[in-house]
Amino acid sequence: MTRKIIHIDMDAFFASVEQRDDPALRGRPVAVGGRGARGVVAAASYEARAFGVRSAMPSASAVRRCPDLIFVRPRFEAYAEVSRQIRAIFHDYTDLVEPLSLDEAYLDVSEDRAGLGSARATAELIRARIREATGLTASAGVSYNKFIAKLASDQNKPDGLCVIPPGKGAAFVQSLPVSRFHGVGPVTAAKMERLGIHTGADLRDRDLPFLQAQFGSYAEYLHRAARGEDTRPVRSHRTSKSIGAERTFHENIADAAELAERLAGIADAAWVRVERHRARGRTVTLKLRHPDFTTITRARSFADPVGDRDGFLAAGRILLAAQLPAPNGIRLLGLTLSGLVGVEAEPEPQATLPL
Repeated sequence: MTRKIIHIDMDAFFASVEQRDDPALRGRPVAVGGRGARGVVAAASYEARAFGVRSAMPSASAVRRCPDLIFVRPRFEAYAEVSRQIRAIFHDYTDLVEPLSLDEAYLDVSEDRAGLGSARATAELIRARIREATGLTASAGVSYNKFIAKLASDQNKPDGLCVIPPGKGAAFVQSLPVSRFHGVGPVTAAKMERLGIHTGADLRDRDLPFLQAQFGSYAEYLHRAARGEDTRPVRSHRTSKSIGAERTFHENIADAAELAERLAGIADAAWVRVERHRARGRTVTLKLRHPDFTTITRARSFADPVGDRDGFLAAGRILLAAQLPAPNGIRLLGLTLSGLVGVEAEPEPQATLPL
C-alpha cells in the first residue's frame, strides 16, 4: 500500500504567535528568548531571519546581525493553546497524527475520512482551517512517506504547499543538498562535504559498504533516503518512557540563583510536553553537564505521580541544590519526568487515498 502522508509545519511559530497577539510587532524583526549576555534565540520571525537570525543562536550574535531586533520572553502556555487548536483540526481528518513538537506533525490521510478526493485537497483544507482558527499560517508537504513529506513542507515556506508523488520522489531527493536531510546535522554535513557528498545524487552514488565504513549504523538510513525510501509509519500516541527538556548555555553558569532561574524555564518547556501527552510520572531526573563535559544525572521518585509544574520544578531544585556549589560552572541543565502513567497506546494503520 502506498501511504499518503502530510507533514504540517507552522511558520515561525513562536514568533508568529507573538506578532499575532501584539500588532506593534507585526512586520518587525522579532526574537523569542532572552536578550542578556547568556540569552539564546528560541525562535525568530521571518523579518529577523532575513538578517541571518536563527533559533539556538546566542542573543548577542543575533543583535550584531540585526541591531533593531525586538526580544520577547516566551509564553509557552500561549503556544501550547494554539498547538491544541491545530491538533484538534488534524483529528477531524485522521486519527493517525504524530506530533514532532508543538508546531509540527505528521498525518497519515490514506483513508479519505472527509471525502475530499486527494491528500493535496486535505492539506489545503487543513491549512485554510488553521489560518481561520488561529490567524497563523502553516506550510505542508504531501508525499508517500514521512521523509519526503518533511522535506516538501520546507520547500515553499512560508505559507506554502508542495506535493511529491511516488514517481518523482527519488528525483526530488537527489536534487537537494544533503544538509536538508532530516537527521543530517552540521557535523555529519561537514563530514559529507569532505567526502565530496553535496547532494542527494552524490549520496545515491555511494554504495552501502562505503556508507557503512563512514557512517556506521546510520548508513542504511542514508542509503534509503538517497533513493526516496522510508517505510516508517505515522505513529499516533507513541508511548514515551520519559518527557523532558534541556538547555545548553552559551557560557558556563556558576551562580546558584541564575541556575535556579534557568531550571524554571526548562521546567516550563518540559511541562508543556507533559500536558500535551496528558501524562504524569513518579520520577524526576536532573541532568547536569560540567565544562569538562562530565555529565551526571540525579533522580528522585515519589509514591504518587507528580501532579503539576510546581511540584516538578520543586523536585528539580532539590536535586540541583545537592550538586551545588559548582565553582567551574554548569554548561547544560535538563529536567525529565519518567515512570509515566496515562500515555495512550498506538492505533492500527488505515487504508488508501490518492495524492
